[in-house]
Amino acid sequence: MPSPRLLNLLAFLACMVAIGGALFLQHVEGLEPCPLCIFQRVGVIAAALILLVAMLHGPKALGVRIYGALTGLAAVAGGAVSIRHIWLQHLPADQVPACGPGLNYMLDVFPLKDVLAQVLAGSGECAEVHWSLLGVSLPGWSLLVFVGLLVVALVQLFRPLPPRAA
Repeated sequence: MPSPRLLNLLAFLACMVAIGGALFLQHVEGLEPCPLCIFQRVGVIAAALILLVAMLHGPKALGVRIYGALTGLAAVAGGAVSIRHIWLQHLPADQVPACGPGLNYMLDVFPLKDVLAQVLAGSGECAEVHWSLLGVSLPGWSLLVFVGLLVVALVQLFRPLPPRAA
């Protein structure tokens, strides 16, 4: 089994590839992210920051577990947003919510609690599938990233403790 530091580095690099791919699609291919896509990016970035700090810190057993738990929380939160997004994309056309205002506008006008509620409720723009690879849409790929991060987090949480020095 790889060391905790190496596993954190590999997971961090996977997060960077995911964010790089999202930025490529946005800035090169012109695919603008919907509010749920932005929330998924936040989840990947949060996990990446936790993994980077964990890798640089290189803690002992308890610290490895704490960073693993934090990574797991970021993965579960981001995965939940991905699942919600996938669900919206599979709704029948007559059940898709109406398009709402943009995220920047909502952040300027509404309290954060209301913005979170509106974004997680979804909108028509979130239900559209603009890009897919191998038949899997972007939220599906995000969910795969979050599942991978959750696996890393669980490995870190439940890895065997090193023997204590006498």
